[in-house]
Amino acid sequence: MKANLLNKKHTNAHVMNSTLRVVSIALLMLMIASVPAIEGNSSGKHNQASAGCTCHSNAGGVTVGENFPSSYNAGQSYPITIDVNGGTQAFIGGFSLQINKGTLGNPSPDVQIAGMSATHTNSNQRSFTLDWIAPAANSGTVSVDIAVLNGNGNFQNSGDGWAKTSLTITEIPPLNTPPTASNLVLSPRGAVAVDQDLTVSYTFTDPDGDAESNSMVRWFVNGTLAPAYNDMTTIAASETSIDETWTVKVTPSDGMDFGPEETCQDQAMIVDIDTDGDGVFDGDDAFPNDASETSDSDGDGVGDNADAFPNDATETTDSDGDTVGDNADAFPNDASETTDTDNDGVGDNADAFPNDASETLDSDSDGVGNNADAFPNDASETMDSDGDLVGDNADVFPNDASESMDTDGDLVGDNADAFPNDASETMDSDSDGVGDNADAFPNNANETMDSDSDGVGNNADAFPEDANETIDSDMDGVGDNADWAPNDASETMDSDGDSVGDNADVFPNDATETVDSDNDGVGDNTDWAPNDAAETLDSDSDGVGDNADAFPDDASETLDSDGNGVGDNAQAAQEAADAEAAEARRNMIIIALIVLALIGGGGAVLFLRRGENEEEPEKSFEQQSIVAAQPVIASQPAAVAAVAATPVVAAVQPVAEEPTVLRQWTDEAGYTWRAMSDGGNYWWTGTEWKRA
Repeated sequence: MKANLLNKKHTNAHVMNSTLRVVSIALLMLMIASVPAIEGNSSGKHNQASAGCTCHSNAGGVTVGENFPSSYNAGQSYPITIDVNGGTQAFIGGFSLQINKGTLGNPSPDVQIAGMSATHTNSNQRSFTLDWIAPAANSGTVSVDIAVLNGNGNFQNSGDGWAKTSLTITEIPPLNTPPTASNLVLSPRGAVAVDQDLTVSYTFTDPDGDAESNSMVRWFVNGTLAPAYNDMTTIAASETSIDETWTVKVTPSDGMDFGPEETCQDQAMIVDIDTDGDGVFDGDDAFPNDASETSDSDGDGVGDNADAFPNDATETTDSDGDTVGDNADAFPNDASETTDTDNDGVGDNADAFPNDASETLDSDSDGVGNNADAFPNDASETMDSDGDLVGDNADVFPNDASESMDTDGDLVGDNADAFPNDASETMDSDSDGVGDNADAFPNNANETMDSDSDGVGNNADAFPEDANETIDSDMDGVGDNADWAPNDASETMDSDGDSVGDNADVFPNDATETVDSDNDGVGDNTDWAPNDAAETLDSDSDGVGDNADAFPDDASETLDSDGNGVGDNAQAAQEAADAEAAEARRNMIIIALIVLALIGGGGAVLFLRRGENEEEPEKSFEQQSIVAAQPVIASQPAAVAAVAATPVVAAVQPVAEEPTVLRQWTDEAGYTWRAMSDGGNYWWTGTEWKRA
């Protein structure tokens, strides 16, 4: 019974444990399910830049750092750095980048690229680098989206900060290369007959492959420009005259830029001819085109050979042979008539109404002379209201004698209509062949179009397609409005605003500098030595540049000749001080010797007096070692004792010249040393100076 109870208890405990485990797992799953889904991760996320890091709450304080250009040159590679600025201090960051044009490449190890998108590979960076290669020419504006995130390190999506930005990058148009004109030929050339046309030909070349457009051709007659023939390649013979010399120049254009003006080396000298080959030059021939005539004695326009009355300017012909000149003969071709009394054009002999100038015939026998009958032979017309000889029925303008037809139906008669076959045009005020309606300059024969609508015709406009420009004074391809130096072909910009053009300015982006005389990369205004490429600074203002100054921050020193780290000036001062000290020591030695000699002399006298009768052994006066010649050094008692023990006789007897002390010092072991004038080094043993 007891065993059964124990088993039952064990079974119940097992069931409870299993139930507890299931409940724990369920609670854990519920907790996991309640955590918000986090789309971003430490290995980056592509194509998220335009939306931003929306899977994270945004604590703010973060800004996007980037160095994309504001405009691009087609195909150029730009190194790009994207920074996560601001946010928490945690060094955890990421980014997502999207572009719509160009390509991405050369990523740093912490950056990955997928097509037009880039992102981070780990979250341990706040700065990322890669290259953007600009698209091909004429791709237009590029759009860029960037999102950055800074995490706070809690491995959740709360407390983080993110930001996004959008950029547009405009395309820099490619530069146009102006065309050239070559192989200019004037044909014919040299002596040219007055009846020959002149033609100029040339070879047009454009490096960009642009077609020729608006090239300028300028003709000169006897060296003077003839504007009437501008841009013509052929001059008709009728435009030339004898004794004229014609030359021509060509300025090629591709419609965008003019190339250099080229002068044709040929010239045409117009000379007289004998057109009719009668042996008389045209200039002397009254009839240059009629080989049968050369003179007109009576100046009536009829050659003497053909003039029936060569000396009567009023007559030349007697067509009907009635001996009455045609001019005086009312009927020069009718030998039966010579007079027209009523001057109606019908000879008196044949005129039914010889005294009525208004009538001669009545063709339709209506009793009314044909003249009174508007249309005597036309049954369909009887009236001509405007008297233009066109019957009212057929006359579109029956009351306007100047008009009878309107071919194009624009209600303007053909006689008054400059364009009778064009219903859209009726007038050509400037007679340039272009109707006023289509002519942008109806009163200016030199202009018909204004492509850029800037009020200046294309012929006079140096930039006919650019409404912002009309003149290029210095012919540098940049219009005067956009040209910083419109009269200087070598300059167009002054980027730093220092009044010196970029081409002449060695530092075009620095308004404080323009010249670098010594080419050391430092402008003359900043360069301490503008004409010395080896120097730019004099930090201690001692007049010696830092590069040549061994002590650039010490105005009292410039040289260290022996390379010991001590300036020549300081070393010279120290050596002078050492020499002065040595001189002082020598003086002390002399004084000490004199004092010792005096003391020693007095003692000897007393000694002799005391023992005149006593016999003493003879004393040794041998000269002592160098110790006796050394000065008393206050810091060395043993040395003083040694000097004091020196016999007095040493001071009064002649002694050999002793070496002098040049320098004295104490080493780390406590030994005192001296450098002597004889070149030797001595050390103090405690009782004497011993040479090393």
